[in-house]
Amino acid sequence: MRAGEAKGRVGLDFPLAVHPEQRYETPVMTEPKQTAPAASPLAASAPARLPDGARVLRGAEPIAGVQVIPLRRIPDERGTIFHMLRESDPHFQRFGEIYFSTVYKGVIKGWHRHNDMSLNYACMVGRVKCALFDDREGSSTKGTLMEVFLGPDSYSLLIVPPGVWNGFKGLEDPLSVVANCCTHAHDPKRSSRLDPFENHIDYDWAVKHH
Repeated sequence: MRAGEAKGRVGLDFPLAVHPEQRYETPVMTEPKQTAPAASPLAASAPARLPDGARVLRGAEPIAGVQVIPLRRIPDERGTIFHMLRESDPHFQRFGEIYFSTVYKGVIKGWHRHNDMSLNYACMVGRVKCALFDDREGSSTKGTLMEVFLGPDSYSLLIVPPGVWNGFKGLEDPLSVVANCCTHAHDPKRSSRLDPFENHIDYDWAVKHH
């Protein structure tokens, strides 16, 4: 049989002889490149959405540096574990001290602010209404007023940065318990206080019916 002729018959294997100068290449299929959608300038400038139980009363966006982070609860037939803060959390800064504050219904603890330390509030027992006001010079949210409700049914971590006025009011009988894991040990010389009612902050601690 001469080169270039077919070998075999129909129905049988018959590899075709290929001319020595002929080459066959398997075509490579390529997928079209995916182009990422352009980022929306509105999305880039939009403020972060606050979780339920937190709101801005005055101002266009939340106070700069304030965070309200929903926390995990693990319930079973024995009770409930309430998570608060871990050193592996992206919002963890440093440890100064932790203390627990009880507050009776209708009692107000505030206003106060700290020069150096950030506060990390969580309420596991009862319910409190926290108010925050920003009058820091140079702050992009100067003049903003916020309200955040903390308790087991709105279980979140409230982070208050240095220089922001804050306080809370007890809402439950017989009392509420607030934990504060702050970044520095408390130093009265590095903090300021205001009367809950007679001050420059335009805020009403009374119940708001709406």
